[in-house]
Amino acid sequence: MLVPGIDGTGLLFYRQLPLLERRYEVTTTRLRDDAARMGDLVDDLHAAVSAAAPDGRPVTLLGESFGGAITLSYAVAHPERVARLVILNSFAHYGSKARLLLGYHLLRAMPWGMMPLVRQVNAGRMHSAQTSREEIRRFLGLMRATTRDGYLSRLRILRDYDIRARLQEIASPTLFLAADRDNLLPSVAQARLMQSLTPGSAMRVLEGHGHSCLVAPDLDLGSILEEWMAREDR
Repeated sequence: MLVPGIDGTGLLFYRQLPLLERRYEVTTTRLRDDAARMGDLVDDLHAAVSAAAPDGRPVTLLGESFGGAITLSYAVAHPERVARLVILNSFAHYGSKARLLLGYHLLRAMPWGMMPLVRQVNAGRMHSAQTSREEIRRFLGLMRATTRDGYLSRLRILRDYDIRARLQEIASPTLFLAADRDNLLPSVAQARLMQSLTPGSAMRVLEGHGHSCLVAPDLDLGSILEEWMAREDR
């Protein structure tokens, strides 16, 4: 089950879906735009997991960025439903409250019609260098499905998010993936922190990739998961 980042759409996994479906039964989630707290999103994810696996069997969860925060919170709340965790370009807490507050108020004040232009201007620093312009245009087109309310809801939730003290409770095999050219988040530093706090977890640096690496031509999450699980089995 794939849990999206702050865009909340679930659409940005489009390049990875066929790669994962070669090996797994895959479903994506969409985040609701009116959640007031992290617990609301955890409850939504639990409903999605229960629908996808009604027999109660545990599932593998992959959370990207903000979705990683939801996924870690879910693993603490419902450990019995988690077979494995994969956390991509995410964080255990959001360090700069001032930056978070500034982003929130700028987003509230900015005309929403300007958002496509803002994304286009920042595309170079968000994507992996090897991602083509055509792929970025497709990405930007899909991002039009986002909403201001959804962004604001998720930014408010992050003000109180800090799961560092509870990562030691996670018993399922966990892989932290971090892009070394992430200009949005200190993904590598956060992955190292989370790995140090999560028993038996592993970490892999995605060299040459930016924050929005899911659409990069040389990133294959299916192969990465297969290699990791083979090592876990050994």
